[in-house]
Amino acid sequence: MSRSIPEPWRIKMVEPIRMTTKAQRKNALIEAGLNPFILKSEDVFIDLLTDSGTGAMSDRQWANMLLGDESYAGSKSYYLLSKTVEEIFDFQYTIPVHQGRGAEQILFPLLVELAKEKGVSEPIFLSNHHFDTTKAHVEMAGARAKNLICASSLQTEITNDWKGNFDLSKLSNEIKYNRKNIVAIIITITCNSVGGQPVSMDNIRSAARMARDSGIPVIIDAARFAENAYFIKQRDSNFSHETISKIVKKIFSEADIFTMSAKKDGMVNIGGLCCFRNNESLFRQVQLRCVPMEGFVTYGGLAGRDMAAMAIGLQEALDEDHLRSRIAQVEYLGHKLQQSGIPIQTPVGGHAVFVDARKIFPDIKPENFPAQVLCNALYLESGVRATEIGSLMMGRDPITGQQEPSLFELMRLTIPRRTYTDNHMNYVADSLIDVVKKADMLKPLEFEYEPKILRHFTARFREIER
Repeated sequence: MSRSIPEPWRIKMVEPIRMTTKAQRKNALIEAGLNPFILKSEDVFIDLLTDSGTGAMSDRQWANMLLGDESYAGSKSYYLLSKTVEEIFDFQYTIPVHQGRGAEQILFPLLVELAKEKGVSEPIFLSNHHFDTTKAHVEMAGARAKNLICASSLQTEITNDWKGNFDLSKLSNEIKYNRKNIVAIIITITCNSVGGQPVSMDNIRSAARMARDSGIPVIIDAARFAENAYFIKQRDSNFSHETISKIVKKIFSEADIFTMSAKKDGMVNIGGLCCFRNNESLFRQVQLRCVPMEGFVTYGGLAGRDMAAMAIGLQEALDEDHLRSRIAQVEYLGHKLQQSGIPIQTPVGGHAVFVDARKIFPDIKPENFPAQVLCNALYLESGVRATEIGSLMMGRDPITGQQEPSLFELMRLTIPRRTYTDNHMNYVADSLIDVVKKADMLKPLEFEYEPKILRHFTARFREIER
């Protein structure tokens, strides 16, 4: 008889959460302009908006925070963090930042400037799929973000182990015919925007080889690096006997730079990294931008205690028992939804279950945001907050102002690390199943207020008739 494996931790402290009435939730959602991002946390029962900075830190992390060195310059906590980065990733140069977008804002404008100095007139970044803030910083710097995700990722009902992979043929063609304009290749692991899907080691190596052969730098967006390494160990027989630590080193040996929101696999409430291998000159140039944009180079917008907690979190992220439990909980929710006929991206990703709203609302147009409709309905039904990954997040073309076509219309149920139990997942699943039964009663949305940049965070909406 098989036994379920319990979580590899026990609970030392709890935070009460409060269920509200449907009338209270309706008022809260109207006040938030039908945008879950604008809801007050006190009006949310189970918060699956994001796994960014929302997980529980360990006793070791909390203990290490008390040892944080708050010196403005030369903090011991910085040198501890830098040493940890070198041990785990084999990167020699570390800049701490307040979170992943802090790394993007000091790195990407510089890369675009350097490219333009070399005569590049139409700078472009290629990725398996850019994260939303990555795309925003690329475009704000005057470059273009282009996604080259593999075709299998588009078929949510089809199981493929590596839906985060580059389409290597398209990548090869881009490099062949557009090399002079390519600033860098960004490998996003895992690939959030297509369902938290992993990138295979072979694909990482092939993409990096193409880049190296053409003199193009490789950047890893490393927010969920440990989860990607775990999938490689589980799904690639060549790595089944390797430790997570060794797999991580092999992944990062293919990169020149990495940016990281440590609020994900780094398991801290705030913090990020911008790191370089064997390129002291570029490191120094990015450091110069860090000072006015983030903070002095040995704290980068963080308190010493945050850097101390991050150093421990990066180590704990490599623990296979933690990864097995974390990913199993996400799979648990995904399988419950599948069993009830809810269409999701398969296989289940590492940090979230992505529900295919396009299949639930085939008659709601992308510009009326079917996944946002589903997010709102789930909140009204249950107090569960989720987020849209689709046309709303994709935004408009920065040149034409037209809505950019989105590959998906997904609702992301994002599971914070070490935070909720499977009973919470049961409640989420049962609530969503009830919502989908009433799908034909739900109304499309249109903008009441649309900001120009990263509109999904602060936009406001109104319902319209079908």
